[in-house]
Amino acid sequence: MIGLAHRRTRARTWHSEHVEDLLSNWSGTVTYTPAAVARPSSVPELQELVAGSRRLRARGSGHSFNLLTGTTGTLVSLAGLAGAPELDAAGVRVRVPAGTAYGALARYLEEHGRALPAMASLPHVDVVGACATGTHGSGDGVGTLSGEVTGVELVTGTGELLSLTEEDPELAGAAVHLGALGVVTAVTLRVGPTYRVRQLVYEGLALEDLAGDLDGVLGAAYSVSVFTTWASGQGQVWIKARDGQWVGEPPGRWRGAVLADGPRHPVPGQPAEACTVQGGLAGAWHERLPHFRLEHTPSSGHEIQSEVFVPRDRAAEAIGLLQGVGPRIAPALQVSEVRTVAADSPWLSPAAGQDVVAFHFTWHPDAPAVERALAVLELALQPLGARPHWGKVTTMAPELVRSRWPRAGDFAALAERLDPQGRLRNDLLEAWFPRG
Repeated sequence: MIGLAHRRTRARTWHSEHVEDLLSNWSGTVTYTPAAVARPSSVPELQELVAGSRRLRARGSGHSFNLLTGTTGTLVSLAGLAGAPELDAAGVRVRVPAGTAYGALARYLEEHGRALPAMASLPHVDVVGACATGTHGSGDGVGTLSGEVTGVELVTGTGELLSLTEEDPELAGAAVHLGALGVVTAVTLRVGPTYRVRQLVYEGLALEDLAGDLDGVLGAAYSVSVFTTWASGQGQVWIKARDGQWVGEPPGRWRGAVLADGPRHPVPGQPAEACTVQGGLAGAWHERLPHFRLEHTPSSGHEIQSEVFVPRDRAAEAIGLLQGVGPRIAPALQVSEVRTVAADSPWLSPAAGQDVVAFHFTWHPDAPAVERALAVLELALQPLGARPHWGKVTTMAPELVRSRWPRAGDFAALAERLDPQGRLRNDLLEAWFPRG
């Protein structure tokens, strides 16, 4: 399996604080063993650091579940570069410095009457890091977070400062960059007017009904998620309705599912206090679109994550296959989420060129059990054209992963041009994009 835990070793520090906090991912299931940890305080300092390094990788909020940000060289924290987001004069684009969490950006935008079209389930993640791996929200009309990128500022592998805009054809290659093109110091995103959202939770949706009317269920509101353990045959539906949708009192029953009689957590047995407000009470977009509150520990906090993306027209088949393997993967599984992502244009987006349905898996932190379960479910879904998430664990062979993206060769060429000495490479990138 690609990239789970490595034994932690002590790293030499370079202008760094809280080094130990940087040496594992958010859930503590992946540890890093760099030779040094750096925290540059300016872009020129970062440029000097990159140009003088043999190997280097940048780390954001640590929400990757594989070794994508791992390195045997210098691990860079960009927390020292963090500044405030900046709206343009027209209020249609926002520049976001590295180190800015989605929750912090959302609050800034709301104060200025602006909004993003989607948010990840966790508002805790770093905006730049989330775009780097194709992280997404949910909704039939909403692409990945990286699909809203209109500009990227980065320090290339040679130490040069590069700014890409919508006029540059390489922007689509840099929007989901995996850290292979340079150290990104800021991104610019499209934004629109603020809006309000109501969130409702229904329990007991039959998975056969989900597969039989995928469009009707997942298209019932602006953003819809279905949580299930697959072995149960049922799911919990989280409906996030935007202005003008699901107006009035919600029905007590919907498609055979029952309206929850109180707040719920998607992971069975977890307290609902960590979750955003439910029950149909309208609130600002950034207080309803994520599943979890910024001030609380998201998800279960002790987990391994994986995700596969299946073409929308094959998703009903995927649901049937996952029900079939449900009993075999159940011992390792905490919960699985099903949601939609609209086609977008970044070369390495999980929705590049096609609408997809995302199947997310939150696993118990037991790497051998997760590897066994993943081997079963990914083998079942591979014939459907499944793509894995770049920042999560997978058992899919690197050459198969690479084949799922038509522009993978173009991305590899761009990475070689911007990082000719391979300073930003690591084992995972070498496996996915071997150099000729």
